[in-house]
Amino acid sequence: MNTIRATLAIVWRIAIPYFRSEDKWAGRGLLAAVIAIELALVAVDVLFNRWQNRFYTALQEYNWDRFVSEVWFFVILAASFIALAVYQLYLNQWLQIRWRQWLTQHYLGEWLEDATHYRMQLTGDAADNPDQRITDDVKNFVEQTLTIGLGLLSSIVTLFSFVIILWGLSNAAPLHLLGIDVVIPGYLCWGALVYAIFGTALTHLIGAPLVNLNFEQQRYEADFRFNLVRVRENSEQIALLNGESAERGRLLHRFGRVAGNWYAIMTRTKRLTAFTASYSQAAVIVPYALVAPAFFAKKIQLGDMMQTGSAFGSVQRALSFFVTAYRSIAEWRAVVARLDGFEMSVRSTGRLAVRKPSIDIEAAIGSRDIHLDQLRVNLPDGAPLVATDGFTIHTPERVLVTGPSGSGKSTLFRAIAGIWPFGSGTISIPENATLMMLPQRPYFPVGPLRDAVVYPAERGAFEPPRVQDAVIAVGLPEFADRLDEDGHWNRMLSLGEQQRLGLARALLHAPDYLFLDEATASLDEPSEARLYRLLAEKLPQATIVSIGHRSTLDAFHTRKVTMVENGDIHVLGDERTKAEPSTVR
Repeated sequence: MNTIRATLAIVWRIAIPYFRSEDKWAGRGLLAAVIAIELALVAVDVLFNRWQNRFYTALQEYNWDRFVSEVWFFVILAASFIALAVYQLYLNQWLQIRWRQWLTQHYLGEWLEDATHYRMQLTGDAADNPDQRITDDVKNFVEQTLTIGLGLLSSIVTLFSFVIILWGLSNAAPLHLLGIDVVIPGYLCWGALVYAIFGTALTHLIGAPLVNLNFEQQRYEADFRFNLVRVRENSEQIALLNGESAERGRLLHRFGRVAGNWYAIMTRTKRLTAFTASYSQAAVIVPYALVAPAFFAKKIQLGDMMQTGSAFGSVQRALSFFVTAYRSIAEWRAVVARLDGFEMSVRSTGRLAVRKPSIDIEAAIGSRDIHLDQLRVNLPDGAPLVATDGFTIHTPERVLVTGPSGSGKSTLFRAIAGIWPFGSGTISIPENATLMMLPQRPYFPVGPLRDAVVYPAERGAFEPPRVQDAVIAVGLPEFADRLDEDGHWNRMLSLGEQQRLGLARALLHAPDYLFLDEATASLDEPSEARLYRLLAEKLPQATIVSIGHRSTLDAFHTRKVTMVENGDIHVLGDERTKAEPSTVR
């Protein structure tokens, strides 16, 4: 019961925000319509049950006129049932897509807010494969919640509707044993209840492991699919290294987990299906076995017997809802657990950014410089990495940051960007200043090249001639006429071409502070020099901070900062380059 209450509390927490959202009236209206139709379908079932008594009695009495009238009544009931079933499905699917759309927007907003998606990776959180949780798990949650919820509601209403009928039939057809009427009020109802309790208990005993098995199956499937995508994304590097055999082994190993867990599901499902199928088949004959002695004793008619069988089946199915829906409930609970884990991960990662001690980003009013005060940058495990106090990046100087690999240069950039939460101290950034970080491998969304160049701005943010001029200026005139061409540009372009387009992006956005994390490392030195001169010409007021290892970069920076090892941490050592500010602008 504690597990059930906990699951229902999670379902309530995930589901209720939609019905209080801006789309609440449409959602509530569709849900009310679906529930109303479900109740109407139960009413039709009750009418069908009563119709069975009259229909079979007419057959037993050879009453032609009554038979014909009952056939017409059946046609009306069947037509009503069909219309209700069609529109219930239509409205149910309409509600599903609206609900799923809202949940998807909600989860995407939380996941992509304030670099949460990045921090979740840093912490190694248990919420694996967020892409699957936002796609498959949200879809399954909405669909299964409605299916199971409506099924439970239908079972409850059916139970109360038919138990009255079955109680009356129990009195009309008393239990007849060895020629003696045994008076047990409502014995058919009690029989259905005992049968359902027995079936539910055994079903839970057999099927309980399916919850965890389904949870693991979804995780293994998502992990396998994710690694297939990684192979596709890195196909060139794999091909160059002849890594196909290694990748095949890795992928088959991951698929082995999928198959192994699936075999466990198969074994458990076989046992569960064997029991539930036996249970359902036995339920067909049980009511007739109970009332047959009374029928053959001519105490009831054929219509009463058929109505009793139908009513008993309805009550038994209502009481046995968890037996018939157990596998679906097991899958649903696994989905609920995964969405709950995703929500908890997003919230814990959000708290990570504001917990103390942390790296605080402050707006420096009236200042034009970036100032690092008592800054300590740590690794996720708490190990110290970079330390500095009173370090300032002045505007509009050119700063070159150097140091050995692993000394924390890129991590320092991430801290300044506000996405690295591990550490302490304060980073003051001029109010309303714009920062742009260009990594060694820039990101380009799949789609038109124009959208990739202007990212993260929307299409239309820059006039087409400006985009063309920027692409030409960075040395890619052959792409000036391909800006409307769709493509996966991170795969189609060489790393050098990607870095050139990254600088074209910087020319368009013209940030106040441009941080280049080895953003020209794949270019030859003459090309790199031309691009640095281009930046000095096009962005004369921008402050440029570069990470690089080439000595030729000294000529394009007025200040050099070296990461100096001091015990277990690195501090910033400062010196002037030989270049004068006038020579690099």
